[in-house]
Amino acid sequence: MTAAELQSRAESLAAGLPNLLLRARRVAATVSGGLHGRRRPGSGEDFWQYRQSQPGDPLTSIDWRQSARSDHLYVRETEWTIARTTRIWADPSPSMRWGSGKFLGHDLETKHDRACLLAVAMGFLLEQAGERIGLLDRPGPAFSGRAAPARLAHALIQAAPVDSFPEQSAAPRSMVVLLSDFLMPPELIARQAERWAAAGLSGHMLQILDPAEEALPYQGRVRLHGLEREGDVLLAHAESLRDEYGLALDSHRKALAAIARQVGWRFSTHRTDQPARVALTHLYAGMAC
Repeated sequence: MTAAELQSRAESLAAGLPNLLLRARRVAATVSGGLHGRRRPGSGEDFWQYRQSQPGDPLTSIDWRQSARSDHLYVRETEWTIARTTRIWADPSPSMRWGSGKFLGHDLETKHDRACLLAVAMGFLLEQAGERIGLLDRPGPAFSGRAAPARLAHALIQAAPVDSFPEQSAAPRSMVVLLSDFLMPPELIARQAERWAAAGLSGHMLQILDPAEEALPYQGRVRLHGLEREGDVLLAHAESLRDEYGLALDSHRKALAAIARQVGWRFSTHRTDQPARVALTHLYAGMAC
């Protein structure tokens, strides 16, 4: 790549950063307003709530001042302090950088753009909760503090296309969030998920697809171009394969869900024509379980 091309790419990336941050902040705001966050009772110093004493509670846990105000004994609970780091992989493969908008005449972002939006929006939510967040394919410490979402966004938009899982791992007890179309052999996904789970990582797999990848809306003679060295396929009557294609996609999704269950992870799906807040709500709520 020439110096002029590098300069042009840098300027393009810099121009897209403010828009990504603004959109992600808005999505995060719509989600945080409807959730109770990550707070729950557990070990910590901050007050959480009072609850009635139950059999088995030690006497030292009873708050006698609060109990004196009623006919019941009350226990003072503190808020769970979360020390976990979340590492995100926004799949930057060529297939993720595809979108049907320019072919079907609608205004939809690519799958990778949606993955980046969700990743940065999650960064805002986790930063608000005082947690750390980083990229699975970027070595070094995770981001924290108010600058974390911006640093996350900057790293995401600079990601070069790859066609494999990252070699980088995360510390035990970390959370791994995989944002991908997972259009790869299930055996490959299973092997990688098993490695991460064996290393003590919990995880969530979110499959992001373009609506055209679910509906196969094409008619007549269509040439499909492989984006990751698969080669081209010429379909004489694309509509005749729609039912068979739907069954194959459903089978692949069931395989992905089975992989997640096998390692104790979560699996969900999302389409780029659906509101980003829906996927973010499921992701964030699931991570708190």
